[in-house]
Amino acid sequence: MKVYTLHHPHQFNKDDFPPLSIALGFFDGVHAGHQKVIQTAKGYADTHGVKSAVMTFDPHPSVVLSSKKKSVDYLSSVDQKISKISQMGIDYVLIVRFTSAFASLEPQEFVDQYLIGLNAVHITAGFDYTYGKFGRGKMETLPFHARGIFTSTIVEKQVDQDEKISSTRIRELLANGDVEVASRLLGSFYETEGLVIHGEKRGRKIGFPTANIETLNGLLIPSTGVYAVRMNIQNTWYDGICNVGYKPTFNDPDQAALSVEVHLFNYSESIYGEKVIVQWIKRIRSEKKFNGIDELIAQIEKDKDEAIQILSDQQ
Repeated sequence: MKVYTLHHPHQFNKDDFPPLSIALGFFDGVHAGHQKVIQTAKGYADTHGVKSAVMTFDPHPSVVLSSKKKSVDYLSSVDQKISKISQMGIDYVLIVRFTSAFASLEPQEFVDQYLIGLNAVHITAGFDYTYGKFGRGKMETLPFHARGIFTSTIVEKQVDQDEKISSTRIRELLANGDVEVASRLLGSFYETEGLVIHGEKRGRKIGFPTANIETLNGLLIPSTGVYAVRMNIQNTWYDGICNVGYKPTFNDPDQAALSVEVHLFNYSESIYGEKVIVQWIKRIRSEKKFNGIDELIAQIEKDKDEAIQILSDQQ
């Protein structure tokens, strides 16, 4: 798979690409709804003997378009997005840098420069996809702007239990700690990338050493609580439990910073500075304050036993 980053105004022309069937969207998380769009674009490519492509954007449009200094809790980093798309057998990924200048393109200009100009012969997008300045371009207007040069397919709303599958819904699920349903909508376990940093080392003192994880790339951290997780270190997965929270047994929650700490069951190496991936399997319980260290240790033992059972059921 070939990956191109396009900065506006881009310098490519039609001769730089073979005829392309392009899936359009931001595709945060590449969830089941996104996968339907991408699979439809690939299906057209396979049937008509052309190459498949996904056009996505970075950063999220709301970061640029919002009048407030808005940050986005992402469901996937650019690298995670590329990896999931690659697994779907796509030939090209086109990452358009979303800037104010790019956002100012009229719908026809976007189509001319970024679809016709990149040799699109077919476009696939979700029913609610918009393009061009103020989102004035819609899938219903795309045939007009195509000028007969490419055709298009609209993918209808994808649902799970009568609710639309969307990145917004998945963020809400994760914010409530429901990593199981979120993973079902994603089509795979939710994963966050992070860096192992020095923490307070309290876990080591009570017999449960933890890796303190600094989550990277603006990825959304599930709500506070204890989770059964797996963690990838140097391409190997290890089972463990993770506490997300403010450690109220030791700290004033109003003063403490949110921490993500993973205790691995069968791992004792020093991994400070390592880049890791945390895979969120199931939430065990909410965070709570304990009446002393002994009560905390007893609960951690219970959490560990429950996590071992959860993770063994996933084998």
